[in-house]
Amino acid sequence: MAEKTIDHAFTATELKSAATDPTYAGVLSFMRRRYTKSLEGTDAVVWGIPFDAATSNRPGARFGPQAIRRASAIFDNDPQYPFERDLFADMAVIDYGDCLLDYGNHWQTPDTIEKEAAKILAGTGFLLTLGGDHFVTWPLLKAHVAKHGPLALVQFDAHQDTWFDDGKRIDHGSFVGRAVREGLIDPVHSIQVGIRTHAPDDCGIRIVYGHEVEELKSGELAELILDHVGDRPAYLTFDIDCLDPAYAPGTGTPVAGGPSSAKILSVLANLRKLDIRGADVVEVAPAYDHADITAIAGATVAMYMLGLHAERRALRG
Repeated sequence: MAEKTIDHAFTATELKSAATDPTYAGVLSFMRRRYTKSLEGTDAVVWGIPFDAATSNRPGARFGPQAIRRASAIFDNDPQYPFERDLFADMAVIDYGDCLLDYGNHWQTPDTIEKEAAKILAGTGFLLTLGGDHFVTWPLLKAHVAKHGPLALVQFDAHQDTWFDDGKRIDHGSFVGRAVREGLIDPVHSIQVGIRTHAPDDCGIRIVYGHEVEELKSGELAELILDHVGDRPAYLTFDIDCLDPAYAPGTGTPVAGGPSSAKILSVLANLRKLDIRGADVVEVAPAYDHADITAIAGATVAMYMLGLHAERRALRG
């Protein structure tokens, strides 16, 4: 035990080092990555946005980043399935902590998120964000587009989030429509997967409904996504309510009839050719969870997002 350490999130001496904390102990950063506000030498950054004032049903996603970090401890210090690699052997990743928001002045929230995200993106190659409700994706998109230009949106969700608003609302159900109107995303090459509700406007985005997800094999669905997006740079957003409530009960607006975590993770694993410039996992609300089912699903999706980035880096050499 002499060569081992605990609390790797603080005791790590290099960003690519493996952790040795027991799964059940130690400081709970995301996958035991070092907690730091220094972006020097980073290839990717994990960041939390504990915000849920935009929810239309059950609140609680402000506790999502904590729950996802806690569940991610199970991935500590192993080659990660299905990538067959230690994700951090050749990729320096930190946990940047959380975004500081004023709960009494929600009108300031979008600007605060956008500015902090832009600061992070100026110092690293890839930002993975843990929400929070789905409103946070709008200011995140603004920051990413400022760096990369308009992006194709790849959205896993039970909801289209295209309800109209006046451009000022703090609403998790309208950010996609707003992003299209503002030219942040290219609707022609954007796609929404797992939709099980109807909104008045599809904004020209390709929709794969829940019953279609059920009928398609995982590889077929992944190929559909890749063909639709093509070689365009993309932003990947995953609302945990894309999954059936049996696999993700801890969320604000659960919708029956969704896919299993196994199927959607298989889809994600097949998106290695997707040019993902940024990603988020949102709407994990642990107060409604059971035995960390939803938190584990959210942490696994987030790990897959880092895995996809690692694979993309390897493909680029």
